[in-house]
Amino acid sequence: MSPDIFIKATPIVLQGLQLTLIITICSFVLGQILALPLGLARQANSPLLRWPAATYTFLIRGSPLLVQLFIIYYGLGQIPAVRNSILWPILREPLYCGIIAIALNSAAYMAEVVAGALKRVPKGQTEACISLGISRRHRFTDVLLPQVYRELLPNIGNEIILVLKSSSLASAITIMEITGVARAFTARTFAPFEVFITAGILYLAIGFAFTFLFRLLERRYGITGTRTPAPEASA
Repeated sequence: MSPDIFIKATPIVLQGLQLTLIITICSFVLGQILALPLGLARQANSPLLRWPAATYTFLIRGSPLLVQLFIIYYGLGQIPAVRNSILWPILREPLYCGIIAIALNSAAYMAEVVAGALKRVPKGQTEACISLGISRRHRFTDVLLPQVYRELLPNIGNEIILVLKSSSLASAITIMEITGVARAFTARTFAPFEVFITAGILYLAIGFAFTFLFRLLERRYGITGTRTPAPEASA
């Protein structure tokens, strides 16, 4: 193990930090946006809403994220209708494909967590809102959602760490984030031990920053003593 390799690898690996943060944050935000309607559909009384959402979460959670990345980046480009559509400028770019794939994967897992939290909301709250004359929209936005997401803050914090780790798979579709840069540098130095330890330390530092941020949010806004079990990630 050479200290010189660590010194040389650090600035090289840091070159991928920006792309890693872009992929992580964009995928996480998009995944959270998609998870709410999916979670609501999982709890809907109508089979027309419930079954498609259940099928989506089953397919996404049951297949590896790497396969999903390959399907979106390499597979969709084989369809003439996709190449001729207005979406092609987005789907031909590896960065956008990576963000979309990781976001869709994250949404499937968070949808189940959101559905479980919605199921545990006491029915008495809905009855109280009706008796007070609160409209359905305000019942949803002012009563239901705030307490659901306050309860889910620990799980949301876990999810962003899973998305961060999933972002390393984006190197498989030519994105030069932290892992991609580390792989390229390893091919030149033939020193995978030092290079990937440097990359691992950087991932740990980013994960610690996210964890610290969500701990602060939990202390200020979270509901103590509650935590929804997060499903295991397929990545």
